[in-house]
Amino acid sequence: MDLIARISNHFRDAVALFEHCQDTLSAPTAAAVDALVFSLTNNGKILACGNGGSAADAQHFAAELVGRFERERLPLAAIALNTDTSILTAVGNDFGYDRVFSQQVNALGQPGDVLVAISTSGNSVNVIEAIEAAHSREVRVIALTGKGGGKIGQMLTEDDVHLCVPHDRTLRIQEVHILLLHAMCDGIDAQLLGDL
Repeated sequence: MDLIARISNHFRDAVALFEHCQDTLSAPTAAAVDALVFSLTNNGKILACGNGGSAADAQHFAAELVGRFERERLPLAAIALNTDTSILTAVGNDFGYDRVFSQQVNALGQPGDVLVAISTSGNSVNVIEAIEAAHSREVRVIALTGKGGGKIGQMLTEDDVHLCVPHDRTLRIQEVHILLLHAMCDGIDAQLLGDL
């Protein structure tokens, strides 16, 4: 296969997955928007976490909320738990890397907040521990996963929202995750700015 054909296959695969997810993930993404808006309009905050590419997505999401997405509005309370290197290295060194997010959820999370937990495999131990901490603190969870949802999919409650991308390749899952995060940002802005 030549390089152009290989690249074309990426476009075809992504388009097919996006179309499938349009049918399966639009309704739960709307539920996620409702949960986020409810929290933000009731003095809550958004905590987000993930590893690697998912860490970048968590940071991107928090930046869109604190800064702006596409339109001017007041800044929204959001924190990416994977950005403070002093906390990450202190907790990792003293307690182990599995607790780098749960320690922060326990320190910062309040009832009514939302944790956006991102793991393409659904099996990231530190994200799982963050979800456990969130549940113990009455923090609602929006989980973005793939590959069937993994352990995270099995531990979510009926109050949580699970956005599981039906694919096994990490790059495809990440592509859909960023679309879902952008859709959530747009939905938040639409509700807060009166477009809905």
